[in-house]
Amino acid sequence: MPTQSQVLDVLKTVRFPNLSRDIVSFGLVKGIEIKDGLVQVTIKVASRDPSIPDAIKQSIHEALAQLDGVRDVQVDLHWSQPETPAIHGGASSHAQSAPADEALLPGVKSKIAVASGKGGVGKSTVAAGLAIGLQRMGLSVGLVDFDIYGPSLPIIMGVNDRPKVQDDKIIPLEHDGLKLMSMGFLVEADTPMIWRGPMVHQATEQFLKDVHWGDLDVLVVDLPPGTGDAQLTLSQKVNLSGVVIVSTPQDLALADVRKGVAMFQKLDVPILGIVENMSGFTCPHCGQTTHIFGHDGAALVAQKLRVPLLGRVPLVPALVEASDRGQLYTAIENDPQLSEVFRSIAQTVSKTVAASSC
Repeated sequence: MPTQSQVLDVLKTVRFPNLSRDIVSFGLVKGIEIKDGLVQVTIKVASRDPSIPDAIKQSIHEALAQLDGVRDVQVDLHWSQPETPAIHGGASSHAQSAPADEALLPGVKSKIAVASGKGGVGKSTVAAGLAIGLQRMGLSVGLVDFDIYGPSLPIIMGVNDRPKVQDDKIIPLEHDGLKLMSMGFLVEADTPMIWRGPMVHQATEQFLKDVHWGDLDVLVVDLPPGTGDAQLTLSQKVNLSGVVIVSTPQDLALADVRKGVAMFQKLDVPILGIVENMSGFTCPHCGQTTHIFGHDGAALVAQKLRVPLLGRVPLVPALVEASDRGQLYTAIENDPQLSEVFRSIAQTVSKTVAASSC
């Protein structure tokens, strides 16, 4: 008769459909019972696609049937569709129904991820600009930096303090009322982060359950570039209201946008739209706009993928300098063009999230 350890090892070979990650590391396996050659596996799957749980169930049967001593396999499958919470104005309002991840993020009504297929496209600056735009709408907002290896939030926001711990919970730092959390607040600036995948997974979960965010209308999550463990963990653990994809107009960046959109669609995360960053540079002397990284690339990809183009953030030297100096708030407030584009993106995102929950 097989042992639980042997059964678990076999289950680690069962992949989530269309992804490279297995159902054990995804946290889908909730129980294993073995008696007289009968193996009973309890699985919990949240997916809007009914073919996903069926495919997982079949793969479990096929994998365990090959294990010596297994007479029969029974899969107890619990399938649910993820809820999409809305953004509600005012810190005192409450969602009509509690989302499934209430235990992880109590008091946080909506969770919006900001992602990119590759690095170097200004994703973190856009995430911070979105958070500032939402805050300017009168919402209570938090911003968390999920990039464990290269956290940039401390530099962008100009915050270098260490967060305090109270009642075994980390208290987020604040900048002009915006709550902030980043691995960069917890380690020395020059400390290299050489972590393996499971450690990143654990750190990601700790940012969800061990940080006291309090009551927030929206939490903006700045994801690391690519399609790795942090994206998969967040999508599985939290009912995301949606994801904003950031890209430059460059063909190389846009190729990775398609991969990112496909991944989130497979994970049943609503695509709120694409932001084209570094869209064009307008000469302050002659007023002529030069499209250094290409023109309308993100718009064409958005049209092809049938997702909204949320806005174009121009290539403004003042924005680059402000991000390096921790003066992003000031740069956005002092530049009418930047202020308007981030205001427009924030309004569109909030309306889309609210409409999708109706």
